[in-house]
Amino acid sequence: MACLNDEAWNSIPDMLSRLDRDDGKTDSAQFPFEKVFPVYAMGLSKLDCASVLSVTNSAFDPIWDAVREEAKLEAEKEPILSSFLYASILSHDCLEQALGFVLANRLQNPTLLATQLMDIFCDVMMHEKNIQCSIRLDLQAFKDRDPACLSYSSALLYLKGYHSLQSYRVAHALWKQGRKVLAFALQSRISEVFGIDIHPAARIGDGILLDHGTGVVIGETAVIGNRVSLMHGVTLGGTGKEVGNRHPKVGDGALIGACVTILGNIKIGEGAMIAAGSLVLKEVPPHSMVAGTPAKVLGYIAEQDPSLTMNHDATKDFFKHVAVTFRGGRSNGPSDKENKEEDGN
Repeated sequence: MACLNDEAWNSIPDMLSRLDRDDGKTDSAQFPFEKVFPVYAMGLSKLDCASVLSVTNSAFDPIWDAVREEAKLEAEKEPILSSFLYASILSHDCLEQALGFVLANRLQNPTLLATQLMDIFCDVMMHEKNIQCSIRLDLQAFKDRDPACLSYSSALLYLKGYHSLQSYRVAHALWKQGRKVLAFALQSRISEVFGIDIHPAARIGDGILLDHGTGVVIGETAVIGNRVSLMHGVTLGGTGKEVGNRHPKVGDGALIGACVTILGNIKIGEGAMIAAGSLVLKEVPPHSMVAGTPAKVLGYIAEQDPSLTMNHDATKDFFKHVAVTFRGGRSNGPSDKENKEEDGN
């Protein structure tokens, strides 16, 4: 990570005060925040990338403004981090540059230099409008859905789920450009550094949360819709050595619990919830809750997008209904008389 010399270090308080004065020139309160990021994160069923891109092309960028403001406050509270925060955030002109700097320093090694990686990341992100939209909507998703995420800036600086997802987006853009060797090189470094393996050819929507992210594996022909949340240890894999379209397709708004394995070219319906530890080998209906090994449909949920509420728990009545439904299938279960007595208690 880049650091500052003594002269630059001593000048940081002046830099921060100038940033405060500069920020005062922009009346960010005029921007309709509620019409872009917060409303989307609270459950808009359709992605409004046009609104997001109009923000990035104007003087107003509420996500970037929030990141900078948080970084300035953190620098004041923790002076020991001033150099780090200035180099990572406050010295940059936009979110794309700051993210490129952070990713390049996380993924560098003796043969892939940080300067080379930053050139690659910034070149792709500054020219790909869809990525500019995605990095903001993903950042909002982490801020809103992960209770451990303290702020926008903390997600940008520290959360490897966010880092791996944005690194994948650059690798995916390179893959589409035909630069497959470089895309594979990035995939390899992402897997080594973050413990998350996403094939650069996979297609992933916007507003995605990779909570923790450790152990996530997403195969080459996998497709993930918008507003999806995936916990750690999720595998979207194939079923063997078959080639072609062989990986799962996850619908918008789905919530996939920890250590879920989904195998084969099957569809996970919109708004579905898959309980932790499940093995999914068959298609999952929209807005259903499945669990088990192999997974079975336990019932249906009322939430349009369970990925946004991150509510992994069903109601007591729901589980009681499931227990009654499956009780008859227990080979060594109690008799009906015993069941009635238990229900009476």
